[in-house]
Amino acid sequence: MNEQAEKTYKSPRRKLVRFFERSRDQWKAKCLEAKATAKGLKHRIRYLEQSKAEWKTKAKGLEQELARMRAQQHGAPRQEADKKNG
Repeated sequence: MNEQAEKTYKSPRRKLVRFFERSRDQWKAKCLEAKATAKGLKHRIRYLEQSKAEWKTKAKGLEQELARMRAQQHGAPRQEADKKNG
């Protein structure tokens, strides 16, 4: 069974060895580059999620402040009207 699975090449072994080494090295380099890219993207995602959470918190705070200011503004004319009528 080993004889059937084993390939025979016509090229000399020294050329095959060099070819397979180069092929392996290229594959490893490609894999390392992909890993580095994935790691960089994970860092970017984490940064963007933190930034999004910070902006969301800031926006909610500003919305609450705006609602409070509107309530004060709408409440002030009523108080003035009550003073004039009262």
